[in-house]
Amino acid sequence: MKIIVCVKQVPDTSGKLAVNPDGTLNRASMETITNPDDLNAVEAALKLKDETGCEVIAVTMGPPPAEGMLREIMARGADRGVLISAREFGGSDTYATSQIIAAAIEHIGLEKDDIVFCGRQAIDGDTAQVGPQIAEKLNLPQVTYAQDICKDGDTLTVQRALEDGYMTIKVQTPCMITCIKELNEPRYMSIGGIYEAYEKPMEVFDYNTLKDSPLIDVNNIGLAGSPTNILTSFTPPQKGAGQMLEGADQETCDKLAGMLAEKHMI
Repeated sequence: MKIIVCVKQVPDTSGKLAVNPDGTLNRASMETITNPDDLNAVEAALKLKDETGCEVIAVTMGPPPAEGMLREIMARGADRGVLISAREFGGSDTYATSQIIAAAIEHIGLEKDDIVFCGRQAIDGDTAQVGPQIAEKLNLPQVTYAQDICKDGDTLTVQRALEDGYMTIKVQTPCMITCIKELNEPRYMSIGGIYEAYEKPMEVFDYNTLKDSPLIDVNNIGLAGSPTNILTSFTPPQKGAGQMLEGADQETCDKLAGMLAEKHMI
């Protein structure tokens, strides 16, 4: 049994975003972090590894520096990493990205007991599309927004979060699960884990590695193969500091009520 967990290096959205003329993010000029929801997917995979002794493979698509993020995931406990990186893949939207990652997973190989984990969505796009699209292209059953997972043989019982409750679904492996932050608390890297991460295997899948897959075609990868068109992209203006009122007396309450009434909020 093995678990393939898809992770993404994303811009740190707490800073200022840089945008290229074609509307894509200028990732090279921005600080990056591991996508937060993907860390919950990593932790879900590592918990199953603790229970079953399975292999955990971290997979990402990105430029060569994304190897550092994969090393961090291996320092948390993943057994090996796969970096999907090629100029031909640059500028891919969710459709093209899912084509490429699905081809990479197909190249790794899926067996009866295997699971693919993804985070719910990435903070740079917030689309929540790539995980489900990968599942569709690999013809895998999928459960999204998982807040609890229990494995029994080749069956997973997944509690799926809804707006007004939850849904319990049983799904047979191999399958795709997307994870939310309520599922777990991601573990930290250990000193020993950091040392061991640089002894673990790292593979690079370039265009030549994946070009023979039926999922890979010059017309459905990269910027040219991405049907999404960005009309405009911008950094929202910073909001000004709010006005604070201190005190719990009647005068302060009357002043607050007057300010809210002046702004037609009450």
